[in-house]
Amino acid sequence: MPDLAQERVLRSEAKRGILNCCRQWGKSTVAALKAVQRAYSKPRSLILVASPGERQSALLVSKAREFVRALGLRARGDASCVVLPNGSEIVGLPGTEATVRGYSAVSLLIFDEASRVLDEQYKSLLPTLAVSDGDLWLLSTPYGKRGFFYEAWEHGGPEWERVSVAATDCSRISAAFLETARRDMGGAWFAQEYLCSFVDSEGSVFGRDVVEQALDELIEPLEI
Repeated sequence: MPDLAQERVLRSEAKRGILNCCRQWGKSTVAALKAVQRAYSKPRSLILVASPGERQSALLVSKAREFVRALGLRARGDASCVVLPNGSEIVGLPGTEATVRGYSAVSLLIFDEASRVLDEQYKSLLPTLAVSDGDLWLLSTPYGKRGFFYEAWEHGGPEWERVSVAATDCSRISAAFLETARRDMGGAWFAQEYLCSFVDSEGSVFGRDVVEQALDELIEPLEI
């Protein structure tokens, strides 16, 4: 059974959504369920799953395939694709910008581990939602203050539905495990993986917040 936060995501009808949730919360499982619900309820719909690599996309597609079987449906396809009897498809994509072009009229676009997906791939896939006015969901733990996942979370605007769940709020992860993980990983990495914190890179001279506070839109740049 889903917990309250997972149920909120599954019932959401938002056009744009972001899951900034801890490791092992169930982001991929929830996304797979949303993909199957869309494919099952809207015949001939196309759902794309993008991630940093083809294998990771295939893992989410595999979860979707299990849910399709639980519905008693005979699905076709291979490791990276599930085709329902109503003509809907759930397709897992490779992790390179050059190989994700060519799709159109996408009903639902999902980015798994979005914080580690390259901006080029994200921007290449966004136009697939144009004609269909499809939905977009990003799911990940943070990976520094950079990239489209961070920008959407911090600066995306009110059109995004944001859901954040730290490991300390997840009943499936024990306090004893988290204390051990904190000692093993160190504070910064633990905060990123389990507390949903966007942490500056350790090699940064200035933090992202400091740089942003130094900017002034009223000052025109010098033209050399």
